[in-house]
Amino acid sequence: MADPTTYRPKPGSIPEQPGVYRFSDADGRVIYVGKAKSLRQRLNSYFADPAGLHTRTQAMVFTAARVDWTVVRSDVEALQLEYSWIKEFDPRFNVKYRDDKSYPWMAVTWADEFPRVMVGRGKKRKGNRYFGPYSHAWAIRETVDLLLRVFPMRSCSNGVFKNHKQIGRPCLLGYINKCAAPCVGRISADEHRDIVDDFCQFVSGQSGPMIKKLEREMARASAAMEYERAAVIRDDIGALQQAMSKNAIVLGDGTDADVIALAEDPLEVAVQIFHVRGGRVRGERGWVADRVDDIDTAGLVEQFLLQLYAAPEEADGPEQPPLPREILVPALPPSVDSLTALFSERRKAQVAIRVPQRGDKRTLLETVARNAGETLVRHKTSRAGDLSTRNRALEEIQEALELPTAPLRMECFDISNLQGTEVVASMVVFEDGLPRKSEYRRFVIRGVDGQNDVAAMKEVITRRFRRLLDDRARTAADHDRGNGTAAAAEVADAEPDGPMLIDPTTGAPRRFAYAPALVVVDGGPPQVAAAAEAMGELGINDIALCGLAKRLEEVWLPETEDPVILPRTSEGLYLLQRLRDEAHRFAITHHRSRRSKSMVESVLDQVPGLGEVRRRTLLKHFGSLKKLREARVEEIAAVPGFGDKTALAIKAALSETPKAEAINTATGEILD
Repeated sequence: MADPTTYRPKPGSIPEQPGVYRFSDADGRVIYVGKAKSLRQRLNSYFADPAGLHTRTQAMVFTAARVDWTVVRSDVEALQLEYSWIKEFDPRFNVKYRDDKSYPWMAVTWADEFPRVMVGRGKKRKGNRYFGPYSHAWAIRETVDLLLRVFPMRSCSNGVFKNHKQIGRPCLLGYINKCAAPCVGRISADEHRDIVDDFCQFVSGQSGPMIKKLEREMARASAAMEYERAAVIRDDIGALQQAMSKNAIVLGDGTDADVIALAEDPLEVAVQIFHVRGGRVRGERGWVADRVDDIDTAGLVEQFLLQLYAAPEEADGPEQPPLPREILVPALPPSVDSLTALFSERRKAQVAIRVPQRGDKRTLLETVARNAGETLVRHKTSRAGDLSTRNRALEEIQEALELPTAPLRMECFDISNLQGTEVVASMVVFEDGLPRKSEYRRFVIRGVDGQNDVAAMKEVITRRFRRLLDDRARTAADHDRGNGTAAAAEVADAEPDGPMLIDPTTGAPRRFAYAPALVVVDGGPPQVAAAAEAMGELGINDIALCGLAKRLEEVWLPETEDPVILPRTSEGLYLLQRLRDEAHRFAITHHRSRRSKSMVESVLDQVPGLGEVRRRTLLKHFGSLKKLREARVEEIAAVPGFGDKTALAIKAALSETPKAEAINTATGEILD
């Protein structure tokens, strides 16, 4: 890391005008862009006592090796230039803003003397009853507005309520009968709470009894010849039915069921539940929890069912839902008979726990599973987007691996192959705890025969760091000659597929010129040893290395007999796992792409007179082997350069070739 005093501008050399500045590291890469009304005042603050700087600012100042600035005429120009530079260089120390909206909910302030209904987001408060989450806030507000006609409870803020209580007149909602106006004493607190209780019962799914009650009241009013009141009740029933129609029918047999699905990864599990009453979805809830052991899906289902339904009713915790007739789950719990007996006793009626195999119930379970997957993704995105959490994760990795500094840039490598053929590797990059997808790289392994992941790992590590050394040498030679831009153009012309040089005018990096602080390989001691051997042969001794084994999530270091064990709840382990999983995903994506192309070419090799050019034309036209298999003979014959005879031969070759399965040899996972 550079000492800020080595590149601090000379006193008086920084202008006092407004402008935009950028910090670059030793490789010429822009790592931070900022603007200032006074460049001198702002830049001098970076070179003050480092102890007074924010932790992130300290890391930036010590990572940088140079600072440049551009003077502009106004703050508007500074904003425009700052934005364009951030878009161009994507500096890793600049804050990346993301949408931080949470899902909206509907709440009833149950602890108040006169409870109110409101729609909001964010943290939940004690003393309130919550319903949701929902997809759109506007949909909740429309529903609440519709229900206030039937349940005229308070919906105004505390300030509005106190104001109208003082002046002795209700607000507009009180005049149009969408509020019972407790602020002016039209009804008592107990009468208002009865209205609130009916409202909560309806929105929690108990709509049938409420509609039957209103129908009885309408009949009595009609029998008493109170036709105006009967008409009002009729309109109320219509409003409730309109609110109910917003929930689509998902089970045609009118089943009462709770549908539960899970989305899992080695560290966390997301659970989603849909409450279906009368065949309609009446509510949904989701949870995300840390996994503390290696329990399987069936065991997770059992634990969740126990926590949700079997806890004592007087116990503290979330409100328990009423037990339905059916509980649909993705896997039967090990103690399914005991759970069935326990829940049936509590419900005082039979409860069935089963896994749907087909039909509407299976389709609904798949929908709930997709929602659980999205919940887990949102949770991970929110967790990864938290700056303090990422900083803590990097500090935990630094401490566990005994690194001199936090690994701000990490690279992870993974190998994927199909029974020893089509061997590919992936390299993914995380900077400051976030993926930097523009620097992901893919490798085709050609120097390894068979299923030898260790040899493949050594080859990809060798190729990656040989590129790093070559780029460093060429950059140094370009600077020595004093014509970096011209040299870059010459090398680019000579090697069109080779690494890119740094453009001294923009700071754009070479393809492999930026060295990581930590290299992570997917695997245990053999893969780590192969990577360490490759780096040692190249003389790379200033970059940390570790491996992450899948089964027990152990972190292995070179030349150590025992792994480093991070706690299961460690943010550092979570970050390493995300890095490894991303490398695995990227490798499989590359593998599928190559496999699809190679399968098309191998199948079409059987067609007489079909050369390489025409095979590529066919693949480009249809895009994949699957689409080519589904194409009709007429569609194939319509491709330029193909006729009916050739199309028939292609269709015959495709129909005779069985579909293949690609398997990742490291995990046994079917890739497609």
